[in-house]
Amino acid sequence: MRTGALFTNAVAASSPFAVLTGGITVMLGVLGVGGTPLAFLLVMFLLRLMITPYTAVGRHVKHAAPFYAQLTRGLGPTAGLVGAGWVLVGYNALQISLYGLIGNVAVGLLGGFWWWWAAVAWLLVLALGHYSGERVAKVLSVLLALEITVLGLFTIAGFARPAGGVISMAVWSPSRLLVPGAVAGALVFAFACFSGIDSVLSYGEEAVGDRPMSRDRPMSRASGAAVWACGVGYALVAWAYISWIGLDHLDLATKDAGQPLALLDGMFGPEIAALATGLLLTSILAAMTAFHNAVARYVCAMARENVLPASWRLVSRGIEGGAPLGGSMVQAALAVVVVAGFLIGGAAPMTMFTWLSSIGAVCMVLLLTAACWSARSFFEAGRGGAEPARIRQIAPFAGGIAGLLVLLFMLGNLGKLLGTDEGSRLPWLIPGLLVLAALIAVAAGAWLRHARADVYAGISYGVPNPVTTPHDARLGAIDV
Repeated sequence: MRTGALFTNAVAASSPFAVLTGGITVMLGVLGVGGTPLAFLLVMFLLRLMITPYTAVGRHVKHAAPFYAQLTRGLGPTAGLVGAGWVLVGYNALQISLYGLIGNVAVGLLGGFWWWWAAVAWLLVLALGHYSGERVAKVLSVLLALEITVLGLFTIAGFARPAGGVISMAVWSPSRLLVPGAVAGALVFAFACFSGIDSVLSYGEEAVGDRPMSRDRPMSRASGAAVWACGVGYALVAWAYISWIGLDHLDLATKDAGQPLALLDGMFGPEIAALATGLLLTSILAAMTAFHNAVARYVCAMARENVLPASWRLVSRGIEGGAPLGGSMVQAALAVVVVAGFLIGGAAPMTMFTWLSSIGAVCMVLLLTAACWSARSFFEAGRGGAEPARIRQIAPFAGGIAGLLVLLFMLGNLGKLLGTDEGSRLPWLIPGLLVLAALIAVAAGAWLRHARADVYAGISYGVPNPVTTPHDARLGAIDV
C-alpha cells in the first residue's frame, strides 16, 4: 500500500461526513460552543504531537499489530500484551458502535428495523474484508472523494450564505471556546472525531514506498497528512456551519432533524442533498471497513505468534490476496455477539453507538500516550536510526505528558460524552473495562512467561519475510 491508500484508510476511519452530522452538530447545538473550529485545531496540534513518536518507532518496527509490537520493544512483552488488549477493546468498540449509527440513519431514510440495516452492513464489511488492503483502499478512495466533494460544497454554501450577511471571525476568539461547563465536553468530542487515524500503522507490513528505498516513509507521511487534513477540514466545515446559522443561534444545529443537509438543498438543489444523504451511509460503511481491517490485522499478527489461537492466522493466497481472513472472521463474529447483546438488552441503537464509540475514543488516547512513553524508552535504549533529539527525546516526553493530561480530561468528562445524569457512576464502567483488559493481559503474560517461554520471547518478532512468504502480493509485480 502506498501513501495515498494509507491516507485514505486513515481519513475514512474518522468518517468525515458523520463528524459533520454527528460530532459538530452536538458541539454546536447541545454544548453551544461557538469556538468549535478552534477546538479542532487545538486537538489537531495535540494529536500530531502524540502521534509523532508512534510513527517514528513505526519506521523501525513494522508490524500488523503496531501498538502491541511497539510497547513490547519499548516496555516489554507484558506491556505489549496490555496494549493489544486495549486495542482489541477500543478498535472493536469503534467498529461495532457504527452498526448502531448506520442502522439508525438507514431507518430514518428507508424505514424498517435498525438491525436489518446493521445486518446488511455486516455482510458488506465481511465481504470487503476478504480483499487486500490495497483493493479495499481503492473502493474507499472513491467514496471518500465523493464525501469530501460534498463537504466542500457544504463549506462553500455556508460561507456564501452567512447569517446577517457577514462571515463571523469571532469563532476564533478563545472566549468562544472557553464556555463554562461546555469546553471540556467540546474538546472530548473533538478528540473522538479523530478516532481511527492512528490505525495507519496496522498496514506497516503492506506499505510500499512511493519511491525506491522509501518503504518506511508512507506510514509517517499518511498519518501526519491525515491529522492535518482532518483538523483543518473539520475546522473549516464547523466555521461554515456557524457562519450559516449564526453564533447567536447555535441551537438550530440540533433543532431540525434535516440539519445540516437543508443548506445543501437550498443552495444546490435536492439532488445534491439526496447524494449527501446517501454518502452519509457510505461514509459510515467506509469507517466500519477501515476498523474491521485494522482489527483483523491485529488478530492475524498475534495468532501468527501463537499469542492467539493459531487457526486465526489464516491469510488469503495469490497475487490479489494478502487479506487476513482469520482475523476478519473473528472480528465479524464478535460484532454479531455484541450487537445481539445490545439488541436483546433492549438498548437503542444510538445508545450502543454512544457507549462503544466513547470506549474507543478513550482507548485511542490511552494507546497513543503509552506509545509515547514506550518510544522514549525505545530510543533511549539505542534503537532506531539517526533521528534528531526532537524525535528521540522531546516529542515522546511532550506527547506523553500531553496524553496524560488529555486522558485525565476525558475521564473526568465521560458523562458529557455519554449523556448520563450529573453524579452518575455509569461512566466509570469504561475505565473499569480498560483496567479489566489490562489485568487479563498481565495474567496472560505471566502464564506465557512460565508455561510457553518461547512464545513469550517471540512476542512482536513474528513478522514474515516479504521475500520468502509465498503469498506476498508484491511478488506478483516481479518480472521473471
